[in-house]
Amino acid sequence: MSRNDLMSEIDALSAKLTQAKESVTRRFIGQNQVVDLVFSALLCGGHALLVGLPGMGKTRLVDAMSTVMGLQGARVQFTPDLMPADILGSEVLETAVDGTRSFRFIQGPVFCQLLLADEINRASPRTQSALLQAMQEKSVTIAGQAHKLTPPFHVLATQNPLEQEGTYPLPEAQLDRFLVQVDVEYPDRDTERAILLATTGTQDGDVHAVLTADELIDAQALIRKMPVGDSVVELILDLVRACRPDTDEASNLVSTRVAWGPGPRAAQALMLMVRARALLDGRLAPSVQDVVDLAGPVLIHRMALTFAARAEGHSLNALIAQVAQDRLQKRAAA
Repeated sequence: MSRNDLMSEIDALSAKLTQAKESVTRRFIGQNQVVDLVFSALLCGGHALLVGLPGMGKTRLVDAMSTVMGLQGARVQFTPDLMPADILGSEVLETAVDGTRSFRFIQGPVFCQLLLADEINRASPRTQSALLQAMQEKSVTIAGQAHKLTPPFHVLATQNPLEQEGTYPLPEAQLDRFLVQVDVEYPDRDTERAILLATTGTQDGDVHAVLTADELIDAQALIRKMPVGDSVVELILDLVRACRPDTDEASNLVSTRVAWGPGPRAAQALMLMVRARALLDGRLAPSVQDVVDLAGPVLIHRMALTFAARAEGHSLNALIAQVAQDRLQKRAAA
């Protein structure tokens, strides 16, 4: 593909994404950063973990995204008694008219294109692990038989950050499957006023399909064709490697406060996310500032503070931001 063709495709897709964002924000008012991160995760072909208190509009956002992106959506309410078969499906024994018996596979809700895993940490680890293969390999295995999922396949999971009674923390392997963690925080006063007026009347925000599933797949392919400058690549490597304790590249801040750091999948996620951010902004290539801005959402669920750092009240978000700024300044000075 020539540079002119690439520019033309990026411009056309950027215009459509602008329409899609406008449609979503009619239902999910304000919180532009949250909307951008979820759009970016879908454009990268990944999954997102939405962390926020009840009543913040997480489910409403996912429902709007499903409609706007033209995806077949499904919802699973995770509870302690939820079983893997309730998500993946199961085989049932059927008797034919002639008396012969055979097993027939009945698909579960995971056979969709956009799965809302509501309050994912309320299910047992056994049930949580049922999503591992689906999220990574886009297929599930039932009774030794592999079943492919319909592309594109995305999981948007929600989690309450405060209420931990009756919940099961997501294991590191599960967290690493999420491309990005999206923190849904309280809106400001003006945004909350707009929400109040828009959602308590007789009419709700109009949401309509802007893209199709095939167009999303094409967009995901286009993302991987976008050029990335050496300075962006090197900053991604600097940042990810600097966040790993017990390595030569880790700063003293990381070595003393971080228990474990991000793996190579974090660098891959950051590389894709900065491209998606540039695309959403209508730019042809990402910048080093994109790396700094997206470091927190991409890395925070792939790292953990030590017990001592948590006891002292340190924040992982603040630590990541500090490391990112330090690495950016060193790159600029070099």
